[in-house]
Amino acid sequence: MTQPGSAYFIPEGESPIIRTTLAVIVTNEPGVLARVVGLFSARGYNIESLTVAETDHEAHTSRITIVTSGTPSVLTQIRAQLGRLVPVKRVIDFYGDSDAVARELALIKVAGTGDVRVEAMRLADAFKCRIMDAGLDHFTFELTGSSKKLDDFIDLMRPLGLVEVSRTGVATIRRGKDVI
Repeated sequence: MTQPGSAYFIPEGESPIIRTTLAVIVTNEPGVLARVVGLFSARGYNIESLTVAETDHEAHTSRITIVTSGTPSVLTQIRAQLGRLVPVKRVIDFYGDSDAVARELALIKVAGTGDVRVEAMRLADAFKCRIMDAGLDHFTFELTGSSKKLDDFIDLMRPLGLVEVSRTGVATIRRGKDVI
């Protein structure tokens, strides 16, 4: 339970915390990412996932994709504060957007031999993982999909000898011809 004064404290009668993905389109210049992340840090907001890349369709423009959580009023405040930052061109909230595709990539290293190895390989095949590296007592899988799919696979690998995970963060785009 969060304490009063926290950005995540839910007063009685307030809506519950929801998770959303924001695409923040910014001018690509030094210090922009620090300003965006600083806004979250200064106000006690949490960033659950963060990806950044230059866009192909607009010169000198980058897209920062942020997954965060909060009450509806906190999320409204986050969007408004992001929109007021000078290098921010626009903020798109994908919450409840059924026309959006979201994917994440993970590299998952597992150590094991014998029956453990066989079970890990069977599960990897069921999840459509690619084997990126394999030795006699270890293997590294690549898995792309929803955050839930990655979480589910990682949870299944824990008792089988999970030793390391590296995740990219969420990338989101709208279906169809519309461009943000």
